[in-house]
Amino acid sequence: MSPIASNAVSGMNAATRRLEVSASNVANARSTGALPDANGKLPAGAPKAYDPLELVQSDVAGGGTQTTITKASQGTSASYEPSAPFANKDGLVAAPNVDLAQEMISQLVAKYSFAANARVLKASDEMSRIVVDMKV
Repeated sequence: MSPIASNAVSGMNAATRRLEVSASNVANARSTGALPDANGKLPAGAPKAYDPLELVQSDVAGGGTQTTITKASQGTSASYEPSAPFANKDGLVAAPNVDLAQEMISQLVAKYSFAANARVLKASDEMSRIVVDMKV
């Protein structure tokens, strides 16, 4: 595979992972859980809130890109939901910090990044065919 094609494929893979991370965050945006105590411990048998994910994308020496999925630094916040069976005495639960507007932007970035890299891959393929078909 040519370096151009390899770079384009790595960009397409990164766009795919970006979309997967965003989709997971959107799907679990309302997955609340018990609020941890002052020591960070959950009550026994209580569910844990969803931890939102982040995608870290970085350059690879020699070309291309790589991705790493991490948990968001500000994963959850207290939210008032007194009807939840695991709410604390004040009616608070832990809710994921998912910004749906930011997730929409991330999905659009993934879409356009994938499309751009697919065009690069197609152009690389066409150039390779032209070189092979050349008569010297």
